[in-house]
Amino acid sequence: MEYDSIKKIYNSYAHCYDFFFKQFFHPRQKRAIEELVFKPGDVILDVGVGTGLTLPLYPSDCKVIGIDISADMLKQAKKKVAERNLTNVTLIEMDACNMSFEENSFDHVVATHIISVVPEPVKVMNEMRRVGKVDCSMVVVNHFVSSNPMVAKVENFCDPFFRKIGWRMDMRLEDFVDAANLEVYKTSQLNKIDLWQILHINNNKEYSLQLDN
Repeated sequence: MEYDSIKKIYNSYAHCYDFFFKQFFHPRQKRAIEELVFKPGDVILDVGVGTGLTLPLYPSDCKVIGIDISADMLKQAKKKVAERNLTNVTLIEMDACNMSFEENSFDHVVATHIISVVPEPVKVMNEMRRVGKVDCSMVVVNHFVSSNPMVAKVENFCDPFFRKIGWRMDMRLEDFVDAANLEVYKTSQLNKIDLWQILHINNNKEYSLQLDN
């Protein structure tokens, strides 16, 4: 997973991304954002905003900044902003591993379906924590390897193929949390068999993991 190949992959199917992936990914994005509590005037960072599927889900009285490394994906997001008159949204082409924002800039930091795409997931999390306020709410939606050994075996087998189309399938939740030194205080899923999880993270340096049953 290298930056140039990622940009090439997502630029290549930006125009048809919503057609193929909206039905699959959007319900998790909606669930994750509905679990957050927003106040008027909050500033939200959407990391890896892609074609902007999440943008209409945010309150209009909050300021939203969406970043993505793919210029073509952002073109699709800009169309949504214009069509829906989302005057509270700003879109910027930016590498999530090297954000240009100052520390303590955001009240909420959201990253949906992006951690398995970037070459350096831990670096992205470090940047998210750096630009988020100390008490900001952080949410990550991502696929993690199943705890079921048979399912995990299939996922690892399929991993080389999925890397060719833009994401990895071999990331374990525990490894990611440990490596990034995260305190995850809540997780949720669309259903019990869903392989994607919604992580709510405290913005501090201590490690703790609490899984919902």
